[in-house]
Amino acid sequence: MRERILTFVSLLLVALLSFSNLCYCDDQTILYESFDEPFHGRWIVSEKSEYQGVWKHEKSEGHDDYGLLVSEKAKKYGIVKELDVDEPLNLKEGTVVLQYEARFQQGLECGGAYLKYLRPQEAGWVPQGFDNDSPYSIMFGPDKCGATNKVHFILKHKNPKSGEFVEHHLKFPPSVPFDKLSHVYTAILKPDNEVRILVDGEEKKKGNLLSAEDFEPPLIPSKTIPDPEDKKPEDWDERAKIPDPNAVKPDDWDEDAPMEIEDEEAEKPVGWLDDEPEEVEDPEASKPEDWDDEEDGEWEAPKVSNPKCEVAPGCGEWKRPMKRNPAYKGKWSSPLIDNPAYKGIWKPRDIPNPDYFELERPNLEPIAAIGIEIWTMQDGILFDNILIAKDEKVAETYRQSTWKPKFDVEKEKQKAEDEAAGEADGLKSYQKKVFDLLYKVADISFLSAYKSKIMELIEKAETQPNLTIGVLISVVVVFLSLFFKLIFGGAKAKVEKKKPETAAETSTSEAKTEEKEETAPVPRKRQTRRES
Repeated sequence: MRERILTFVSLLLVALLSFSNLCYCDDQTILYESFDEPFHGRWIVSEKSEYQGVWKHEKSEGHDDYGLLVSEKAKKYGIVKELDVDEPLNLKEGTVVLQYEARFQQGLECGGAYLKYLRPQEAGWVPQGFDNDSPYSIMFGPDKCGATNKVHFILKHKNPKSGEFVEHHLKFPPSVPFDKLSHVYTAILKPDNEVRILVDGEEKKKGNLLSAEDFEPPLIPSKTIPDPEDKKPEDWDERAKIPDPNAVKPDDWDEDAPMEIEDEEAEKPVGWLDDEPEEVEDPEASKPEDWDDEEDGEWEAPKVSNPKCEVAPGCGEWKRPMKRNPAYKGKWSSPLIDNPAYKGIWKPRDIPNPDYFELERPNLEPIAAIGIEIWTMQDGILFDNILIAKDEKVAETYRQSTWKPKFDVEKEKQKAEDEAAGEADGLKSYQKKVFDLLYKVADISFLSAYKSKIMELIEKAETQPNLTIGVLISVVVVFLSLFFKLIFGGAKAKVEKKKPETAAETSTSEAKTEEKEETAPVPRKRQTRRES
């Protein structure tokens, strides 16, 4: 009897503690949407004509837990829920935590799953007319399509001088997880202007709302700007090196010597078939029954590789191979010397910025509603457990109670499916790890100029998994090239340097090269049928 009483008391204490944790959230929770009940009546779907995507109240795959589902591909979606509070949420005071779950049940190909935290309707919008132009204070969440792969965090900040609202993007945000599992995204805004981005409870990015290092453009303009009226003097010499005017070409410098010459020491391999052609007519080919000599011309059998050449060192006329000419020196040019008139790289003088202002806290407008306004090429995106709170512990409680159990089940199921599909030793598991690593590499700050090119390579590997190793090597080459450039500077060569290409220029030049290759005429060895 005593043991039963102790057991009952223990269970009661656990229940009370659990209840106290839930109650703890009441005065700290501004909004919590679990989607346990249908959303109709609580959420308002945009009635704008371009928002044709159908929202559904559906269970998350493999669970009894419901969420808000994007049910159709290649559609625009818009839906709004107003905060059930007396006053809009003030973002200028205290801690604010934004959190929600998103699951790409069909995998992540091209789609967004971000939320917009909307200003009061007095700013100029109504729920039924919710669209891309509806004014918001914060946009937060995952987005991946093409070169874009990031967990957005964007502030719509009111410039205190001009009164205009400007978008400020968090620099180098984390990438989106590459799988079909449920993930929870958290943004924490602190009173000291710190902002932290968490994915699955793990901190992925930390910055300062007022720092120019963390937001582009910065919320606070630079104190000084280049003087637009300042002009470079005509006699300003920016050349650090100049050709040596006293240098003379050596008498033995032969500019006309070819780069390559025949290798006189080379000998024809034994067994070379001089009289055998490299290609012969296909003995198995026959003239089509519907071939008309008058209309189609004289029929000739297509060519195939000569089988005799496959077992011999070579066929046809043998020629000596070429080798590098040891006497080759190329065109002579004067060596470079330090320029005595060098003044450095000119830049205009700095003047006070007339648009400069100071801030102690961002001038963010309050939040009165949340909205989901996305265009996606894929279906199966599920939103769940949307939370706005004033305490990080509240968000942690919901992560542990609502997201973590689902995620653990999904992860175990995925692991079992991978093993059943033979991926335990396998390529796919390895590829996923490689892709995750590559997305992290693409987020490195000093690679930002090359991010679009790296993302292009990753996209190609995702659609063609057999290219994974090649893409990994390509990214490593880019990384090492930049590393050596940073270490050694690459400034000692006595040759004229080309302007380094940006990732976008590289991509464009490669695209042009590919276009030329695609459009170049292919030599026609033999006509088999004339076009009618």
